Amino acid sequence: MDVWLGEILDLVGQLVTIAAVLVGALTTHMTNHLMERHRTRYAMLTRWDERKLDAYAGYIDHVRKCIYAAVLLYEVQNGMRAMDRSGTELTLELAEAEGNRGRAFERVMLLAENRVIEAAHTVNRAAAAIDWQARGATEGTLQDWRDLHKAVFQAINGFHEAARDDLGVNGVFHSTEHSSRDLILPRATRENEG
Repeated sequence: MDVWLGEILDLVGQLVTIAAVLVGALTTHMTNHLMERHRTRYAMLTRWDERKLDAYAGYIDHVRKCIYAAVLLYEVQNGMRAMDRSGTELTLELAEAEGNRGRAFERVMLLAENRVIEAAHTVNRAAAAIDWQARGATEGTLQDWRDLHKAVFQAINGFHEAARDDLGVNGVFHSTEHSSRDLILPRATRENEG
């Protein structure tokens, strides 16, 4: 009986050892699977964050180029700057910049979350108002022109805030502090203030 009991205990010991090896193998496999899944998910998130950053930065770059083109047109149209390019050429450059801004906006629409998209819509409305006054489609004084620029830069700062949140950028950014700084805009003259 002692021999029989000893064989049973040896068999139980071997079964426990085999079970421990199987549990260890399964645990290792599951851990590796979960780690690989996490690594893949992290890589995808990082890849999308990089694309979002490129899209956001590209969009703001095109917005600024469009504003610059509008400023050149406005200043030439209102006799504030002399250039060797005609108003027609500057209008065509503004139209091209607007097209580029629109395409950049579409990239934002594809990649961004709702708050960023809404902020981009606000930027587009403010930038379009500048374009319209530069072309003469809307009337306005130099002070109106300045107010449009203040509004667009406030909108850009709002976009920056939303984009930073979407990308998980740490740190505090208050657009009112940045928007309250003076913009570099042309001084009023008697000829262009009317």
